[in-house]
Amino acid sequence: MIPQIEPWIDEEELKEITEVIKSTWLTEGEKTKEFEEMFRDLTGAKFAHAFCNGTATLFTTLKVLGVGEGDEVIVPNLTFTASINTILFAGAKPILVDVDKRTFNIDPDLIEGKITSKTKAIMPVHLYGQSADIDKIMKIAKEHNLFVVEDAAQGVGVKFNGQHVGTFGDFGSFSFYGNKTITTGEGGLLITNDEKLAFDSYAFKNHGRLKKGVFVHDKIGFNFSFTEMQAAIGLAQMRKLDKIIKLKEKIRNLYLAQLKDILEVELTFIDPRCSPVHWFTNIIVLDPVKLAEFLKEKGIQTRRFFYPIHKQPCYQNLKFGDNFPNSQYAYEHGLSLPSSVLLKEEEIAKVCEEIKNFYRDSN
Repeated sequence: MIPQIEPWIDEEELKEITEVIKSTWLTEGEKTKEFEEMFRDLTGAKFAHAFCNGTATLFTTLKVLGVGEGDEVIVPNLTFTASINTILFAGAKPILVDVDKRTFNIDPDLIEGKITSKTKAIMPVHLYGQSADIDKIMKIAKEHNLFVVEDAAQGVGVKFNGQHVGTFGDFGSFSFYGNKTITTGEGGLLITNDEKLAFDSYAFKNHGRLKKGVFVHDKIGFNFSFTEMQAAIGLAQMRKLDKIIKLKEKIRNLYLAQLKDILEVELTFIDPRCSPVHWFTNIIVLDPVKLAEFLKEKGIQTRRFFYPIHKQPCYQNLKFGDNFPNSQYAYEHGLSLPSSVLLKEEEIAKVCEEIKNFYRDSN
């Protein structure tokens, strides 16, 4: 089987983890601090705090910003459910906005029409390794005095007009789940340039205190701690990041070159203002279900696009309506091809050849 995605794990991660085991210091320590420092250097953010996962980071941002009962948060209709669930668990109401048909990120031209007196924040999602139109979003947020929480779970290394995503809004939230650009197995990280928000978010993830090992708690908080094992993997992964970004670009270019003559296949659009990290190489086809089934029979794994939020069974009581044509289009026509940096050129060639065979046989 040619996997759709696979982490690059080797002796470097093993070496870092071995050091942690020998040290016997397993919870947040020096390696966590080093990992956070590397992420500050990468993004240019003033503050960075590692968390147990990316969902916890999003939830923390909303609670720290005071988002709660009676508030509304604007969010794209095409995203993973974590974006929506954190809004609901914060006590607020998610307000869905359709996506741009080319980038599949939230359409900023539709945002203002969804703003009400209850709107407290905008949560753009930088989807599939490409930035949302964050300049427009920030302009709208400033005009309406709204918070911005960037869900950059898939945005490690991604820039918009030369600035790293996650540094535009009040908070930037990242994920290091096993299939992400870099991984720590599970794990997340928050960045901000606001000192008070940095202190408040750290306290929230640390049982409401700014230091470990003390037992006077000024605030109510959770335990969303990172571990030194996660940090160890993360350090090795961060040292590979430049290579990962270049390999992801090479993979997309190979697909582009080998699929360019297939009229039935279109590689997704890249906004020229964005410096993407091609987390997945995505294509647009008439029938992704049939193509995916065909490729699976040939030993090639693919992945469908996210199921639109307004269609999710778990949210039917929220009555989002059905006017989201671009999200529906993306789901009905998008397919993610094998995109692991461990892919060999001959494996990419096999994927492309089988796609050609599919359309040759279909015709």
